[in-house]
Amino acid sequence: MENPSHIISKNLKKIRNENGLSLDAVSKLTGVSKGMLGQIEREEVNPTITTILKIANGLKISFTSLLSEKEADVKIVELKKVSPIYDDSKKWRFYPVFNFEDSRPFEISYVEADPGVVMSSEGHIKNSEETITVYEGELTLSIDDKTYTISKGNSIRFKAEVPHKYENRSSEMTVMHMTLYYPK
Repeated sequence: MENPSHIISKNLKKIRNENGLSLDAVSKLTGVSKGMLGQIEREEVNPTITTILKIANGLKISFTSLLSEKEADVKIVELKKVSPIYDDSKKWRFYPVFNFEDSRPFEISYVEADPGVVMSSEGHIKNSEETITVYEGELTLSIDDKTYTISKGNSIRFKAEVPHKYENRSSEMTVMHMTLYYPK
């Protein structure tokens, strides 16, 4: 994957221009400051997952719409060549493997969560669904008032438009596969 900051910058500008939105308008829609949006577009910062989610949710687009590159008919992805996106602590590493495209309304990611990490999501766009399969460790997922524990080899699917929280309460790293589906 090309430098994520460059891709995010290019895509944010494109989406903003296609929709005739100023930085002020995007700021009001997303809750991300105009200054931060300008820095993202000028590639002066590498935005966190939280910032990318705020932008995606405010613009009502998928998370990886900001990370998408034009793809070939066949694509092999080597994880070691995928640039991760981090939370503020760098204990949550999100590797966008296959990004959302209009012809494929889903995105697939590989995620590593160190022991003790907590990652919250305000929720994704309306009617979105998330599927997670845990390959190593254990994930504690809170959705609304319910908490689920997904252990190695197990999966969960849920409506992702509501706030939810991911936690690794174990003493080992959790490795998971995540698919976000955005119905049209």
